[in-house]
Amino acid sequence: MTFAPDHFTVWMEIPVSDLDKAISFYNDVFKTELKLVTDMGPNHFAMFPTKDPNGIAGHLYPGKPAEKGTGPTVHIACPDSLEETMERFARAGGEVVSDPVPIPAGRFAYGVDPDGNSIGMFSPN
Repeated sequence: MTFAPDHFTVWMEIPVSDLDKAISFYNDVFKTELKLVTDMGPNHFAMFPTKDPNGIAGHLYPGKPAEKGTGPTVHIACPDSLEETMERFARAGGEVVSDPVPIPAGRFAYGVDPDGNSIGMFSPN
């Protein structure tokens, strides 16, 4: 039998050079409030919130990002239209590097955050 869970991706970790600046960037772009966690593990990190307090998402952590745009791409849900998210992404200091790309499930665009991480902005149908 082939393994096919409801959600194959269970966690993401995005390395950033300045945690406070990155929290501000992601909060502004995705209209959210990342939660700073200071009491688990050796480093502080910032959790992406989910509707369910026990939901699965990921976090930002102090680390060394890959060379600009060369690492894996993490796709994050847009809080409103793709175009509005793309505008906030650029205004907050990121670089939008593609036009919207339609796929059966919705549309997405590629961007590079201020640390050089490859980020997809996804808007479902």
